[in-house]
Formats: sequence, structure tokens, C-alpha cells
Amino acid sequence: MERKFNKILVTGGAGYVGSVLIQKLLSDGYDVRVFDNLGFGSDSVIQYFGDTGFEFIKGDIRDKKAVADAVSGMDVVIHLAGIVGFPACRKNPQLSREVNVEGTKNVVEATAGKIPILFASTGSTFGKMLEKICYETTPLNPVSDYGRQKADAEEIVKGNKEFVIYRFATAFGVSPRMRLDLMVNDFVFRAVQERNLIVYEKNFMRTFIHVRDMARAFMFALENYDRMRGEIYNVGDNDMNYSKEQICDLIKSKIDFYLHFADFDHDLDQRDYVVSYDKIRDVGFRAEIGMEQGIDELLNAVAIIEVRNPYNNV
Repeated sequence: MERKFNKILVTGGAGYVGSVLIQKLLSDGYDVRVFDNLGFGSDSVIQYFGDTGFEFIKGDIRDKKAVADAVSGMDVVIHLAGIVGFPACRKNPQLSREVNVEGTKNVVEATAGKIPILFASTGSTFGKMLEKICYETTPLNPVSDYGRQKADAEEIVKGNKEFVIYRFATAFGVSPRMRLDLMVNDFVFRAVQERNLIVYEKNFMRTFIHVRDMARAFMFALENYDRMRGEIYNVGDNDMNYSKEQICDLIKSKIDFYLHFADFDHDLDQRDYVVSYDKIRDVGFRAEIGMEQGIDELLNAVAIIEVRNPYNNV
């Protein structure tokens, strides 16, 4: 079957997901252009500069002209660039809105409805839910700056007409551009490096996806775009819904550390729901990496991480 896309622009390609995705795209023979401001350095992408199919443009997603230049000549945009997560957006809501919302607007204006956008959104758009199961049709009720910004960005992407929007479960797992602010990664890091973990609201449910499965989901969308175009998908797996306590117990079964479930405080990020992934499963995508495998990889990886401030790396 003839490939529909050949030249792929990945905004934010030096990030947590992008650095994993690039390797998959190049291995499959795509020409890849990465647009990134290298806010966290170049280590995650430096290995790709020797590949003839790789091109790098250093730029800011808030720079309209730079974005337009990066989009020029591309077949599709995988839009990952953003300030990601509840803590980072709460720390600087104005900057994060400029990047996550206005930056997305720049991408849509540059593509002008002629180039498809595959957009990385988040389950955080669901926010504080009254219903326990979230479907793609569930009304959004974001409670955080991050969730609100991504919900606004989704509406902008819809205006492009040519799009696929992915609402990802909470990411976890090892990546060349490691993040330790993610819940599972954070829990494992504290268990290994600090031997101490205090968890609030242990019964709160979260849903998860490994970073390599996130990259696979974009590969799947490239290969199946014609039957996925114009749709929003929750991306994860029905077998990957866990409570905080279940995650902690799984880590505890593999390494000894002090674990305390506290009742006197609460998690500011009030996500507590189960998500249905029936829609993406019905078009043929399933996650491949389970929680136990991902935790095993993290246990080995975080043991060798040496950082002075591991949580200033969102």
C-alpha cells in the first residue's frame, strides 16, 4: 500500500514523547523535521543528527513566522510542543497559555486546513467528573490551567478540519528526555532514591499509558488517517485503569521503602475517574506495555539518575 505521508513535522520533538517518536518515525523511513526550542537541552535528539532523514529547526512555537517556515513542505504535523502537566502550568499560567493555546493557533494558521494535524491532548480535559467513566462524548470539565488550555487548544485544532485529536492517559515510562513529574515516574523515583513516599487520596483512580505506546499511537494514526480523520480518541487501554494505592502496592512488591497513605491533605490535581478506550480499540489500537513492565524499567533507570532538582524538569 502506498504511504499517504512521507514528510513529518514534529513540534516539541525533543521532549518526553517526541524523542521516542522520532526514533520510530526514522526507523520506518519517514523524513522527520523537528521544531523545538531545546528548553531542556539537546541530549534527547543529538543521536538523530547523523540520520539523513532527520532535520532540526530550533524555534519557539509562539513565533508565528518560525512555525510557518517549519510547516512549509511538510505532509503532516504531529503537534507535541507545549508546557505539559498540572504543576508546570500552575507555576506559570500566562506562559503556558501562550505556548499551549496561542502556539497551537500558530500551527493551525500555518497548516491552513491543507495539512493534517495529529494533536496530543490529555485526559486532564475531563477534569472533576461526576460520572466515573469518561467517553469521548463526555462533557469536559477541566479544573486545572493545563486541562483548560488543552481543551481550548482542541477547539482550535478542530478548526483545521484535517485532524486527529488524542486525549492521552497519564504518561509513564523511560524516555531519552526523562520526566519525573509524572505520577508513576515520581512514585518510583521517590521509592528508589528517597525510600519514602507519602500519598494522598489513595483511592483516586487514574488511567495510564507508556510513553512508547504513545509514540505507537501516532504511528497508528499516520497509517490509518483516512478512517480516523476528524475524530477525537481517548488513548490508553481499558486494562490500565489503576488507583494510586494499586500503583504503590505494585512498586512496594518490588522494592522496600516507607509508604504512608495520608488523610490530612489532598492532591491539588483532582483527577479521579476511569476512562473508556473502546473507540480507539475498535479501530485497531491497543497498548502493548503494561504497568508492571513499565515499573520494572523505571526501577532500573531512576537508580542511576543524578539530578540536583529532579522536579524542575517538566
